[in-house]
Amino acid sequence: QVQLVESGGGSVQAGGSLRLSCVASGPTFSVWSMGWFRQAPGKEREFVAAISGGGGSTNYADSVKGRFAIARDNVKNTVYLQMNSLKPEDTAVYYCAADFRPGAVAVSPSEYDRWGQGTQVTVSS
Repeated sequence: QVQLVESGGGSVQAGGSLRLSCVASGPTFSVWSMGWFRQAPGKEREFVAAISGGGGSTNYADSVKGRFAIARDNVKNTVYLQMNSLKPEDTAVYYCAADFRPGAVAVSPSEYDRWGQGTQVTVSS
């Protein structure tokens, strides 16, 4: 029944910025931790960032620390990924995911319970 819908992807030049959004269904969004993952062609899905249900804890992949920021608005049932200083290696399909454990900021895809369809981010040189 839970649905996650990503938006905000697109094409951008290296050094540019994008903000991804993920809107979740359901009234219990505030007790879900949320994560962002990405997958490039031929590569494994990799962790990008996560945020706890109340927004008090975050976790970032080393590759995006200082460039990306995760945030959430529990009134809007939305989690965001602000991506700055984008690099070509950030090119991937970006997925949001819900972890039904509110305090978790897990890095493994297997820890997440629901997934969105993904949104393409392309960063050109």
